[in-house]
Amino acid sequence: MKIALSQINYHIGNFEKNNEKIIESIQKAKSAGAELIVFAELAIGGYPAKDLLRNSSFLQHCYQSIEFIAKHCKDIACIMGAPVPNKDGEGKSLYNAAVLIENGEVKHITKKSLLPDYDVFDEYRYFEPNKIVSCINFKGKTIALTICEDLWDDDGPNSYVGDIMLELAKENPDLVINIAASPFSYTHFESRKNVLKRNVIKSNAPLIYVNQVGAQTDIIFDGRSLALNRKAEVIMELNAFDEDLQYVELNNNDLEVEEVHQELKTSEISLIHDALILGLRDYFQKSGFKTAVLGLSGGLDSALVAALACEALGAENVLSVLMPSVYSSDHSLKDALDLVKNTGCQHRIIPIKDIAAAFDSTLAETFEGRENDTTEENIQARTRGTLLMAISNKFGNILLNTSNKSEAAVGYGTLYGDMAGSISVIGDVYKTQAFELARYINRDREIIPINTIVKPPSAELRPDQKDSDSLPAYDILDAVLFQLIEMEKSKDDVIHLGFDEALVNRVYKMLCNAEFKRFQAPPILRVSPKAFGPGRSMPLVAKYSF
Repeated sequence: MKIALSQINYHIGNFEKNNEKIIESIQKAKSAGAELIVFAELAIGGYPAKDLLRNSSFLQHCYQSIEFIAKHCKDIACIMGAPVPNKDGEGKSLYNAAVLIENGEVKHITKKSLLPDYDVFDEYRYFEPNKIVSCINFKGKTIALTICEDLWDDDGPNSYVGDIMLELAKENPDLVINIAASPFSYTHFESRKNVLKRNVIKSNAPLIYVNQVGAQTDIIFDGRSLALNRKAEVIMELNAFDEDLQYVELNNNDLEVEEVHQELKTSEISLIHDALILGLRDYFQKSGFKTAVLGLSGGLDSALVAALACEALGAENVLSVLMPSVYSSDHSLKDALDLVKNTGCQHRIIPIKDIAAAFDSTLAETFEGRENDTTEENIQARTRGTLLMAISNKFGNILLNTSNKSEAAVGYGTLYGDMAGSISVIGDVYKTQAFELARYINRDREIIPINTIVKPPSAELRPDQKDSDSLPAYDILDAVLFQLIEMEKSKDDVIHLGFDEALVNRVYKMLCNAEFKRFQAPPILRVSPKAFGPGRSMPLVAKYSF
């Protein structure tokens, strides 16, 4: 039996375009002689559709799409994810389901049993969990059809009661199919493969895994769909961060391919780079945007965002605005102009010296008797934010936020100033990773000026200012933040790892105090296992230390 794996970049709610892509894949697979084609979890409607799943019109379009696609499933069957109504009269009104269509009709519906509600997932809000599991039959083969989390029941802290695959294994399946919407993080692929391998061993059957690809605002799906043989060996891996259609053969109760896949050797930084490019490009294309604007300071973060934007959107669609103040150094202006030259992006220079001075003069009477402090520094940042938003409003250029994760974590940013933006491009990238990413971007030629990478980071809001005046060294800061955020460790846990107690307490306090700022920040492209945003939910006012 020839089986097609169809990895598609869906657009939530864009039924016409999604259906067109699905049908195109069906036609290609049929022409290639495939008897079955497999699509991802919630291919119908898109994932995550969130509260659109409460909208009756949206759901009606989902059901109509299933009927429409079914008409094209003649001489080929398909499995695809879709929301389906719960007709049992109890519980939530929907199931997250896998639909088997054969000869133009829905022949079987498998419902998802394990509904994740951790990190970015919130499936219990919309779906009823399935309670009875069984295999399906297709052309004389017993198939254990599962949906994403159904295979993750024994994985660490998110374990569930019960083991779906052990139940399905009792029916001696010939093949396991798992359709998924599994988001990218730079640590996730290996654990994903290990989960799939464990389930091959449990079921004693080969496995096909089809994942979504593409970005849905902050959540990025990497694709990398897989086929594993009965020995739990990966024999095929589909494209990372791109659509793909590939074929496997089910012969003699095992999966075969014409050429056994050699696993790609990819670095963490290259994956982060490719994820950010996809995330930025999809955010613009799926939102109907074309042009971007950002503030270019001559520092690392804005240079990094500018370079990524030029690659994702085309340099002609990126406007970098240089806004030097009285404290901006000559080398920062030169570094910014060198980046403009290297990328070919559009640029403007708008000095803010007089504007900031006007604010200071206007507030002089009100602030009389008080020393200059971060207030005056923030006025500069907010002046820049106001100018950028004015340009965004006037020309329709979408403002890109340039803050990194280290700064966001400790509140080293100005609300309504450098924290402004429609999308945060590197808000899930630590400063130490930003340096690596800049070097990766320069792997073939100098795009980000070397001086931008090697000079000490500075906000340049006061004379001779350095980030190190206010923050610990980034390599130490990021190591502590990683334990507190990604590893979700307590202060005491981090101190026991060998970090200085005073330092940990200081970083922890900054992390907690900045929660209200992050609550007002733009959505962040997620590349880590724990990004700020829906994946990390903390109260704004709480008197508790963890």
